[in-house]
Amino acid sequence: MIGTDQELLPWIARLNTKNISPETIKKTLINQQWDAAYLCSVVPQKATIIEQTLSKIANKPFKKLTHLSKLGIGINYPDPSQIGADRLANSIAANTLFGSPSIVIDFGTAVTFDIILQGKYQGGVIAPGLGAMTDYLAKKTALLPKISLTEPDSPIGKTTEKAMDIGAVYGYRGLVREIITELTKEIPTPPTIICTGGDGELITNGLPDLIHHYHPSITLEGIRTAATLNF
Repeated sequence: MIGTDQELLPWIARLNTKNISPETIKKTLINQQWDAAYLCSVVPQKATIIEQTLSKIANKPFKKLTHLSKLGIGINYPDPSQIGADRLANSIAANTLFGSPSIVIDFGTAVTFDIILQGKYQGGVIAPGLGAMTDYLAKKTALLPKISLTEPDSPIGKTTEKAMDIGAVYGYRGLVREIITELTKEIPTPPTIICTGGDGELITNGLPDLIHHYHPSITLEGIRTAATLNF
């Protein structure tokens, strides 16, 4: 059974990564006040812009989430510097909110699976995101359009768009199911499985027997948890 966890944060604003600039940051934060800023980023150029802009807006403490931060979880990984800050944030929140063992699936530009076992980050899986697949088909084939994903009403597509939609939605549900099947073979007790990210709700709606929670703001919750440990 899937439990949809509502966003617990008092205020959330969203900017597309490509639109992040000093101007858009200032406009977004025009009526906001803060005591400190804690940044979680996997795009170094944009992280620099954010840090420089925040320093000009307000002289407040600023830190970044990395593997060297106080995380509240351990890390069982040969080279922790390779772990994306977003994956650490997801793992921190999963361990805090749901305990371990747990698996967090994040549907972003890539689909990531991260495993927390005995309170430690163990590693995971990275697969292409749905957007990457559908955009690739639209760009690399002459007659296939760019589509918006919806729940298929039949497994047999009667139009090109519906056929692509079925391939993406059912295909990624199969991908999730197979990866989770293999991961759970390595985990001694059944894990709590949490899903997040843009296309996550659509995919998990078809996997009620597999996904336990859909949590749209789990990454932000992880950042907030880590921030309380580091300031």
